[in-house]
Amino acid sequence: MAVSLFKLVMSATTTTLSKPTIKRYQYKYRTAQRSGVRIVISSNRFFNDAGQSMGTTKLTPISSSNGYYLLLVNGVLQQSGLYTVGATGSNVIINSGAQGLQVSAPITLVVNNFAPASTTTVST
Repeated sequence: MAVSLFKLVMSATTTTLSKPTIKRYQYKYRTAQRSGVRIVISSNRFFNDAGQSMGTTKLTPISSSNGYYLLLVNGVLQQSGLYTVGATGSNVIINSGAQGLQVSAPITLVVNNFAPASTTTVST
């Protein structure tokens, strides 16, 4: 019998689900929140999608490798370098441009976290 190389014959299929969890928090701007050119909004000033006050509940933090924030001021998406969210979800700080913001302008923070899950099926 001649020498031959034996090879495994198999195929694999991987399915990945992103599983996003999105939280939205709304706030109407008041000049009392302004500190110089910054706006500091405590988490208890925000309202959730059901219109309920956050009370003592903190804002949802992002997961370090699978999440991001979006901040909309008066319906306009802001660059991520213009604001910070407290590490524990305690507040939102808008770093500049506060002097031009109108009273009652809506400020919306969107928190998007992903919990990806993958399954692989190997057939031989």
